[in-house]
Amino acid sequence: MRLDTPLDVVRGNDGSVRVLDGEALVVEARSAPGPDVELPAPVSRHEARLAAGRYRGPSDGLFGQCFVCGRARQDAFGVFAGAVEGRQLVASPWTPPSWTADSAGAVLPEFVWAVLDCPTYFALYMNGELPVSVLAQLTARIDAPLIAGEEHLVIAWPIGTDGRKRHAGSAVLSSEGEFLAVARALLIEARQG
Repeated sequence: MRLDTPLDVVRGNDGSVRVLDGEALVVEARSAPGPDVELPAPVSRHEARLAAGRYRGPSDGLFGQCFVCGRARQDAFGVFAGAVEGRQLVASPWTPPSWTADSAGAVLPEFVWAVLDCPTYFALYMNGELPVSVLAQLTARIDAPLIAGEEHLVIAWPIGTDGRKRHAGSAVLSSEGEFLAVARALLIEARQG
């Protein structure tokens, strides 16, 4: 589905939101307790910059068109999460552009959630092949505003595997290492053959 596809938004009496493409459910959201994740030690700016140089997403195909990590898009965020030397996590610096912010300069939640989603894939597949996996669930919380124009650090780490289910955590930190937003993702790996 292209980003410019018109979608219907249906709000439930319980506060839930459903996004539909005609009759097809695209996404459903509801309030939930914050993600249950154990946070790793923060990375430094230097570690994040070096890790971004190890980003594994190819420039063509699906990854090339990703809104967060796509190298073939002019409007991509440039979050190239690569492996951090000696650690089981990926990282990248990220400076949110001004157009992602509200009138006070705080990055809008939908852009924070996008940045929390994408790197979880690369945390789960730091080595070997990059199989097709899709996001099934993302639980996140934003604890403090992210300010457009300021450098942030994005990290993600694997949590566990259960068959084709892959669990990962992610976070956006200030450049000083303060956790600003945290998420837990469930990805489902496509069946082979």
